[in-house]
Amino acid sequence: MAGRFAPRWIASAVLFVIATLTGILSVQAQSETGSAPSPTFLQARAAYDTAWETSGLAFETVTLTDGSSQGYGQYTPRASSAYADGETLSVYAEPVGYGFRETGDGYAYELTASYKLLNLSGQVLAEQGNFATFSGSGRSKKRELSASLNFQFSGLPAGDYKLEANFTDTVGGKQAGFTLPFSVTAAN
Repeated sequence: MAGRFAPRWIASAVLFVIATLTGILSVQAQSETGSAPSPTFLQARAAYDTAWETSGLAFETVTLTDGSSQGYGQYTPRASSAYADGETLSVYAEPVGYGFRETGDGYAYELTASYKLLNLSGQVLAEQGNFATFSGSGRSKKRELSASLNFQFSGLPAGDYKLEANFTDTVGGKQAGFTLPFSVTAAN
């Protein structure tokens, strides 16, 4: 009976050795490819990390856009801040300085957005808290975050308005916002 199981045992042992060698060679191939960053690059990245962590939450870019953005840096700035009643108002923003929480296999971030629609005298015409959440996680700190916001206000008389957007960094406890003026044109 032992003779019948010996070929299977030998075949299993050979497969185990091959799989182990394949794994070792794969690790070697992965670790030997490419070159390490220069000391100058590593110093610059460490300085960037420090600047990011000590910065308040802020926005590198904020603009009205033609339609929604398709990702980080992928937007078309709107030429005019005039809108017809009911036309969608799209905003693109790039927040910076938000915090990261360490997870078991990397880092996570989370920001929430609120807004207020105001007339020029400061009267709040519409508002909503925490209407959007921007979150994610990965093995490294994701610092290319884009926030695409879309609004559709109907029934506004022709005139000038302000959109105030406020963001809360739920990980870092920071807050920041921006104000964008726009106008609604009279119907033809």
